[in-house]
Amino acid sequence: MLNFNLRNLLICSNHNVFVIEFMKIYTKTGDEGKTGLIGGTRVLKCDLRIEAYGTIDELNSHIGLLAAHSIGSENKLFLEKIQHVLFALGSYLATDINATSLNQASILSNEMISDVESEIDRLNVVLPDLTQFILPGGSVEGALCHVCRTVTRRAERRIVELNNMYSLDNNVVIYINRLSDYFFVLSRFVTVTTGCEEIFWKKQ
Repeated sequence: MLNFNLRNLLICSNHNVFVIEFMKIYTKTGDEGKTGLIGGTRVLKCDLRIEAYGTIDELNSHIGLLAAHSIGSENKLFLEKIQHVLFALGSYLATDINATSLNQASILSNEMISDVESEIDRLNVVLPDLTQFILPGGSVEGALCHVCRTVTRRAERRIVELNNMYSLDNNVVIYINRLSDYFFVLSRFVTVTTGCEEIFWKKQ
């Protein structure tokens, strides 16, 4: 008779038994309101670093929801590309460089910023000139883009505050700033190209 704990999964095939290890989801290490940065430093879960990369994680989730809608294959591919960058950014923000060296995969490159700028230009070229303020909405997909835009702005505020304390890589601040512009333009693009109407602010 085999003894095993809940971290093991038994698979039986042709009377052979294989034990497969898998990661336990709950660790109980955060039950006192603290979590670990990359490098081992323990901080409160309300620490500014946690707030910053937690907001990036929230943004990534909103992007996943947006990508699940009908926004075109090219836009979906670029959103997935952004999600990979944001995952790396989260790792960057979660690293205590006083305790460990920064992983090269966590560093944002100039090319990543250029990619966002090029995508903004690609979308913007087919849009009518903007002469009025736009309200979030117009289409479901457009509204979701605005949610992504505003969460990006909140992430930017957290990152700028963190940068004031720890002096982050300047590309981090630049990338997140470009990203909010991208979501604004994407909101217009998906609304206009699907035949929906943008909602313009009317002075009361």
